[in-house]
Amino acid sequence: MYPKVDDLPTPIRGLQSLDTLDALSDSGDINETPFNVFIGHNLGHRVFTMSVPFRKFADISDVANNREAGPVAQRQLDENHAKKLAIYMTKGLVSAARLRREAAGKPVPEAFNTVLRQLGEQPYFSLQPLVCNIRDIPPGGNGTGGIRGFRLETTSGETAAFRVFISERHILWVVDGQHRRHAADMTMTFLDQVRQIGKYPGKGAVLFAEKGRVVTEEEMLVWNEAYEAARAYATLTVEVHLGLNIEQERQLFHDLNRLGKKVDASLAFQFDGSNPITHFIKRNLAADLGIAVTEAEAKDWADDTGALVLKDLVGVNAIAFLNKGNIAGATPAVVEPREAPIMELWSRIVEIPNFASNRAKEKTVAAQPVVLKALAKLAYDLNFSNRKPDNADELYQKLLAGIPEIDFSHSNPMWNYYGLTDGERLDADLTGLAAYLPEETGGNRDIGSMQGEYMRFGAKHNDIFPILADMIRWSLKLPSRREVIAAAE
Repeated sequence: MYPKVDDLPTPIRGLQSLDTLDALSDSGDINETPFNVFIGHNLGHRVFTMSVPFRKFADISDVANNREAGPVAQRQLDENHAKKLAIYMTKGLVSAARLRREAAGKPVPEAFNTVLRQLGEQPYFSLQPLVCNIRDIPPGGNGTGGIRGFRLETTSGETAAFRVFISERHILWVVDGQHRRHAADMTMTFLDQVRQIGKYPGKGAVLFAEKGRVVTEEEMLVWNEAYEAARAYATLTVEVHLGLNIEQERQLFHDLNRLGKKVDASLAFQFDGSNPITHFIKRNLAADLGIAVTEAEAKDWADDTGALVLKDLVGVNAIAFLNKGNIAGATPAVVEPREAPIMELWSRIVEIPNFASNRAKEKTVAAQPVVLKALAKLAYDLNFSNRKPDNADELYQKLLAGIPEIDFSHSNPMWNYYGLTDGERLDADLTGLAAYLPEETGGNRDIGSMQGEYMRFGAKHNDIFPILADMIRWSLKLPSRREVIAAAE
């Protein structure tokens, strides 16, 4: 399907001497880098597959997302996403350095394990291949030009691979992987700063929790060997398409990023062995407290077994530990010191009548994740918030003692406060609750409603759980949010 030139598959062309100016001009320049490549045909289109040293990829590639520099074939860079990838890559390089020591039979200093625990250790590290395009060469191998190279053969004469020479003009335009490219650059900047300055960066490439601290001698060994891994033997795999035009690059970008199916959140958390909060859920809540965990939510409350959906447990604990809506960026250095008070919270939650029982959602509102998020928010505010009151420890113990005594039944009129008239609130002795709640105008107060005999809270959890936390504050006579904010100011 593709023509050959001098018995070489296009667009590889044979080596010629550079003893004339014409030859020099034709080759592009004399600053070439050799790479061994395998030739494949992705759905019939010729591609190179190559391994690039980790630290070198940014030097030989570029991203088409600057409208002033040329045609755009990429989205804009998300710095936060790139930073998360950079932390992952940093962990991977430290792990690679440790694996190299083990393979060489050398002792592994404890500093390797300590650094990995602080970054967030996991059982395996890998990056999916990046996808690039080399422009300005014959598309599909037709025409003149191309990349200098030659065939590598085994002793029996079989083709093992091809060695090609990528020159300065052969830019690898990133089609899929610009965040990985930027993250790799951030990782190398971090390693350079740590090794040269001897301190963890306090701004810029901040990939380690202990910002500004002096690097110990033991840690410096780890970072030096991680840098050596990036320079010498850790690689990025790249699939290189050949001679695509801008329209084809854009189509390929679309296909790679839009045709895949997103992994279900609970399944992703189940498989994730790196995040300390998922470790806490599996180790402490499921194993120690015996909380049943499931990946699929029962559509009908009548089919509820009492098991908690993993993605809901993750969301609740993200608030309890981090005051965030997700667990991205959680590290053992932050999570592990906070486990004891959060374990106390869950030890009280399991004492709530009918919690985690068969058909629990029909028996208690505490089985609805948004109520657990309200309790998690209170736990965070009384333990880890910068604005926690001076007597926060005492108040937290009061919360813990009161959780099993709160009326979490569907019939408690407090949960349906916004669905009651002023007279019904008065009859239910809820008049004092208004001082704890936000103003009824100016925000979403549609927290849910009574449907038959059940109080069903709405789907907009971020709007609802702070209000439910206010209700719990009022029922336990804890200071209101307004009091805490006023005292902190």
